[in-house]
Amino acid sequence: MRGSPLSQLPRMDTLLASPALAESGLPRVLQKAGVNQILDELRRRLQGGECVELPSADVLAQRAKQAAEELARPGLRRVINATGVALHTNLGRAPLSRRAVEAVVGAAAGYSNLEYDLSAGKRGSRTARVEELLRQLTGAEGAFAVNNNAAAVLLMLSVLTPGLGIAISRGELVEIGGSFRVPDVMARGGARLVEVGTTNKTRLSDYAAALDSGEAQALLKVHPSNFKVVGFTQTVEVEELAGLARQRGVPLLCDLGSGALAPGPWPADYPTVERWAALADVVSFSGDKLLGGPQAGILVGKEEPIRRLKADPLARALRLDKLSLAALEATLLDWRDGGEIPVCSMLAAQPSDLRRRAEDLAARLSPVCPCVPVETAGEAGGGALPGEELPSWAAALDPAEGPEPLEAFFRGWRVPIVGRIHRGRLLLDVRTLLPGDEEEIGAALAAWKGEEP
Repeated sequence: MRGSPLSQLPRMDTLLASPALAESGLPRVLQKAGVNQILDELRRRLQGGECVELPSADVLAQRAKQAAEELARPGLRRVINATGVALHTNLGRAPLSRRAVEAVVGAAAGYSNLEYDLSAGKRGSRTARVEELLRQLTGAEGAFAVNNNAAAVLLMLSVLTPGLGIAISRGELVEIGGSFRVPDVMARGGARLVEVGTTNKTRLSDYAAALDSGEAQALLKVHPSNFKVVGFTQTVEVEELAGLARQRGVPLLCDLGSGALAPGPWPADYPTVERWAALADVVSFSGDKLLGGPQAGILVGKEEPIRRLKADPLARALRLDKLSLAALEATLLDWRDGGEIPVCSMLAAQPSDLRRRAEDLAARLSPVCPCVPVETAGEAGGGALPGEELPSWAAALDPAEGPEPLEAFFRGWRVPIVGRIHRGRLLLDVRTLLPGDEEEIGAALAAWKGEEP
């Protein structure tokens, strides 16, 4: 008489002794975790009353090895962005330049002069080099950097306007990713929100009235970098606000968000850090958007308020780590020296070049799966250039069984490939592909078809 189906499950030590696991080179703890994962799944199905035909021990060991290999992969790893969204927040926003990557590796591989002045032989400032470059590139009197732009805004408001009323247009009360809202950041910084104007129309007189009534003692302008209001609208330019601030003797603080350091592959009238920094007391912006660097919150402006920001205890809690500083300095050097910044290259790519790349990729993939080049559209993403559609080209895969299984396979590949399904085909937009990505896509498709990659 046969016993319970559970008694038919092989023992862990039996599976661990199989060649698939014993010769895998994987750490013992991961081998055991892989076996447990496979056996637990079988137990769950058997206890649930499912009719399960138990595979052989060799097959189970092979599955356990695959599970262990998956567990061995780091949670944060490189992916191929084939979505056409250059600053894809879920995919880490800006890829770093070669120079920035080398700087990070150099800073990570050993000790560094993070807070040591080599020329003086004593303790130094961790942000001094970055500050110097930011002053050169923006023309600002002072500069500082913290760990992201929300932190930069929080520091700016906490130090410069605690307890003050700050006039801000209702059309600029933006929400950024993760449900973080400007009013919430203002409240946390100890400032008092004074809404002026309406959602679609705000005039200079609205700000002036808030100052004249005594409700507001400072002005805040927030660039709506992740949305666009069109139609019957009116906004106040930073030049007008700067004139009002000077006239009334109040500070003008600005959150530029997207961080276009200077003119680039974006509309000519798009506000730049250089333009705003010449007018405001302090301007904050992100490092990993149009700047094309690591996550960082950058503050530039007049010397006295920047000095106060750097001296505040909160600045230490929000400071950048050495790897981010290395990447940020290298990115700023690329801007200074005219080096290639991947995001700028992606945004500047011309449709004719993208078409050629899509044709080449489709020709590479079509012998394995039906694939043709198609016109499509991407975007900057990441809260930058809202409403600016980027004409692009993609390789469109059309497997007989539909795109969903292939899309899932690509996401589970050794280097996950993230595309998008559109009208029954899997599109791989070439605008956001980096050198070498096409080869990896070809290997993944070959593996999906059961061919040797």
